Amino acid sequence: MIENASGPIDEIERVASGIRRRVLAHTLSNNGGYLSQACSAAELLASLYAGILKLSPVGQPIDAPLFLGVPSVGPDLYQTGAKFHGEKGPDYDRLISSPAHYALVIYAALIEIGRLREDGLDHFNKDGSTVEMIGGEHSPGFETTTGSLAQALSQGGGIALARKIRKENGRTWVFMSDGEFQEGQTYEALQAAAFHQLSNLKAIVDVNGSQSDGLMTSIMNIEPLPARVEAFGWEVSVVDGHDIQAILNAAARTTTKPHMILCYTDPVRGLPILAERAPLLHYVRFKSKEEHARYEIAYQEMVK
Repeated sequence: MIENASGPIDEIERVASGIRRRVLAHTLSNNGGYLSQACSAAELLASLYAGILKLSPVGQPIDAPLFLGVPSVGPDLYQTGAKFHGEKGPDYDRLISSPAHYALVIYAALIEIGRLREDGLDHFNKDGSTVEMIGGEHSPGFETTTGSLAQALSQGGGIALARKIRKENGRTWVFMSDGEFQEGQTYEALQAAAFHQLSNLKAIVDVNGSQSDGLMTSIMNIEPLPARVEAFGWEVSVVDGHDIQAILNAAARTTTKPHMILCYTDPVRGLPILAERAPLLHYVRFKSKEEHARYEIAYQEMVK
């Protein structure tokens, strides 16, 4: 059984529902947001934060700090969002989030589990705030900047290798999106992790079939993805990304190799009106007052 999965599945479901509601509410009030990512990854992130990860407690929700500047030598000018995951320790898990455009979804998850203050999204995308629209290493829940995309698996692999050398018990998790399998560095990272036999490295992927320009299958198909990852020496679990029990079962799997959980998801789950925008689902900015009003109705249905 997963070490800290004492909370019931209904708690994970509550967090997942809260993620969708918060992201939709934020999108309505700001005329823009990454809605499809919340729809597809809600159960995945809720399962991570409320059921899978062994993180140290933070005591009470944390206020998002101001941005102090770019990384520099010295304790005052270098900060990361890792503190929202609590203290690092040999027995605690680490989470490296790769798709920085999921930041709004991650912030919503942190609020739902009591690690980011309720008013955290009030600072979203404002000058001087760490609550970035595209998450950086200083943003809540992030501890690395992952570039344009596809660098976090390499970063997570390096962390997992260091932890293996130190004989730490904690696992290193990497949250990814399927678009990263259109980029070459991902496959280099897969190969390196397999070579170093990083059984303490786990990746969990939102396979929602979409990227910024449309459907993955029409732009550069990555399937059969499970076979590709296995060919690089990883163990692979394939699950319905909205089936919480399936995600928890896959996360509890013990392997002697690095392990990837491919969560196949629906990018309009819980918000069917979003399907009208298919296949361009990457970012929503309302086109008219009428469309905004229809999404407002959808929000009211969601909160019933």
